[in-house]
Amino acid sequence: MATNALEIKGINSYYGDSHVLHDVSLTLKKSSLLALLGRNGAGKTTTMMTIAGLVNAKTGNIELFGNNVARQKPEYIAKAGIRLVPQGRRIFPSLSVEDNLKVAAQNRPIQNPWNISRVYDLFPQLRDRFKQRAGTLSGGEQQMLAIGRALMGNPDVLLLDEPSEGLAPLIVTEVARGIKEIKNEGLSIILVEQNFQLAMTLADDIAILNTGRVAYQGSEAEVRANPELATKHLGVF
Repeated sequence: MATNALEIKGINSYYGDSHVLHDVSLTLKKSSLLALLGRNGAGKTTTMMTIAGLVNAKTGNIELFGNNVARQKPEYIAKAGIRLVPQGRRIFPSLSVEDNLKVAAQNRPIQNPWNISRVYDLFPQLRDRFKQRAGTLSGGEQQMLAIGRALMGNPDVLLLDEPSEGLAPLIVTEVARGIKEIKNEGLSIILVEQNFQLAMTLADDIAILNTGRVAYQGSEAEVRANPELATKHLGVF
């Protein structure tokens, strides 16, 4: 049994003729959170979409517990145990909160599987609005719903792309609490985040992309001891 949840090995991804990811290699340890950081345009979202199968990797492997899922269809990758919470949330606005959760449900053999009741326990605000159309929720509630919807697929690996984007500080704190709770349950997570301090409070490991290449990967403790390891690639925070 592979000890790492996800191993990305030498991924090269393109948009048309534009070479976006250059030999990207990353390791996500089981039951840990890897914060994927970088300036705008560094390739973070492309990396997440490549893992999820929404962008094809021209070369390289993406190994989920040792099983290579690179160049598989997104539906196969989701069923294999990888779920993406995309940037911008992309919930179904015309459906109710509860229907958004129901349509994402997938039975998978994980310990302590997710269901609607457990999602409401994680984000109680959603329980109070279960009949409300998702498009009428606040931005923070929509983000909670997007995370809950992904959890309904009972994934082994959760990809979170900019979950704090556009949210008020109090809501960011609440979303961060939820992320920390699901990490503590043993879910393996890759988090793309512009908020460096938030990433540092959640991460076990840090990876930094710069123009489609991995500029740094190390532990949160190493970055906390030597912040310049990260900040020299990120600008001023």
